[in-house]
Amino acid sequence: MQTTMNTRREFLSQSLAGIGALSLASQSVFADTIASKPPMRFIFMHKGNGLLPESLVPPTFNKQQLEAEKRKDAFVADLDDHDLPEWMSPLAAHKQNMTILQGLSGKMCTTGHHTWCSSLGAYKANERLSSIKWATVDFELADLFPSPFYHIELACFPSEGGNSRGNIDGIEKGFSARGPQQPNYAFGSPKIAMQELFKSVSADQDARTRYELERKVLQFLSNDESSLAGPLHGIEQRKVANYADALNDIRQRNGRVEAMGDIIRKHIPQLDAKYLADKLSTVDRQSGLVEVLLSTLISGMTNVVAFTADELGTRYTGLPGIEGESVNLHDVGHGKSIGGVEALDIRDKVRNQHMTLIDRIATRLKSVPEAGGTMFDNTMLFYLPNNGETHHSKGSEWPFVVLAGKNAKLDISRRYIRLPGYDQQGHKTLGNFYTTILNAYGNPIDHYGAMDVALSIDQKGPIVHFL
Repeated sequence: MQTTMNTRREFLSQSLAGIGALSLASQSVFADTIASKPPMRFIFMHKGNGLLPESLVPPTFNKQQLEAEKRKDAFVADLDDHDLPEWMSPLAAHKQNMTILQGLSGKMCTTGHHTWCSSLGAYKANERLSSIKWATVDFELADLFPSPFYHIELACFPSEGGNSRGNIDGIEKGFSARGPQQPNYAFGSPKIAMQELFKSVSADQDARTRYELERKVLQFLSNDESSLAGPLHGIEQRKVANYADALNDIRQRNGRVEAMGDIIRKHIPQLDAKYLADKLSTVDRQSGLVEVLLSTLISGMTNVVAFTADELGTRYTGLPGIEGESVNLHDVGHGKSIGGVEALDIRDKVRNQHMTLIDRIATRLKSVPEAGGTMFDNTMLFYLPNNGETHHSKGSEWPFVVLAGKNAKLDISRRYIRLPGYDQQGHKTLGNFYTTILNAYGNPIDHYGAMDVALSIDQKGPIVHFL
């Protein structure tokens, strides 16, 4: 019995991790969705090493605004009246869709170097599965807008510490969670993402043969696991039943993907060979993963994507201006210069690189017609740090850059919004922001996320004036 179970676990984790582990909505729900108006799409793009709040301040703020910013007093500014920080320049053409959101806190999260599922779940989490308390906000949104793949996660994994422990090209636990004690799995390279996500429509005969073999193995294992669960009891029965349910979910998902094969074939990423190489720079890895991200959204394979642009242990290579350097983000967090470039300037380079990726995403989605407009009209993109305001974060601030199309249900675009500082009257948390998003799109949850026990103010509910 033990040997058989180990073989099945290996099959699930090595062959189908990240896809196979997905909990999928029923086919009838999906059919109802595609028959009505276009779904909303959500992209959560997060970065390691913190996001310095002062770096998001427009350089054209007047003295009064700068003083309010320094005091962390609440105010709102029209972005039309201001220049963006230089590192944000790739997004200049999207200013009408942009929000710079300052002042949220996240002290209910694990902070410091790593946050794991905290930044998207608003609770304390670490590498132990037992610390995952509930589904992260991106999975909650995937419930509201079902799709064949439900949710897809991509990641530039770190080679030193944090998630993945050096398996940067594989399929590893990501930064999202499907539910309590259920980590999501992320694709670490464009090559592995292409192989797994598009294998059902691959023109390569070997890939098709492997896919057909997997189908037969899935059918066998699904039937076998279901029969094994019967005579078991307690936790062992639940474990085996979970395997059987996961296998059935994969089979149902595969059926939905096969049914839309013609559409998916039209949108398979046409990647240059360098993006599929076994050795590629961080910048090329990011670019290749963005092409996969776009293909999965445009083809309708998913409506929700989480993308880890980098993590503290990511060794950055290929950064413009210092292409030959291997940048240690941990050293940058401690103020060390690299290749003659000061740490703050390297931070600017990293963020600027991220903005070029966001520009590519927004520009491409704006070019895809949909329902009398474009796909971007029905998209929200959130750029955030995965550990708060700085390298050794405390969670007192959690800055966001948001891009949203005209059909988004939050009234925040074209503005710099500074919310009241920590523990000031009216202060808001990550939980408040995620509650707002979920309420706006159909989940009437009273409050999403854990509470900050140190806050002396009421912290439940949505940010009403954002609705």
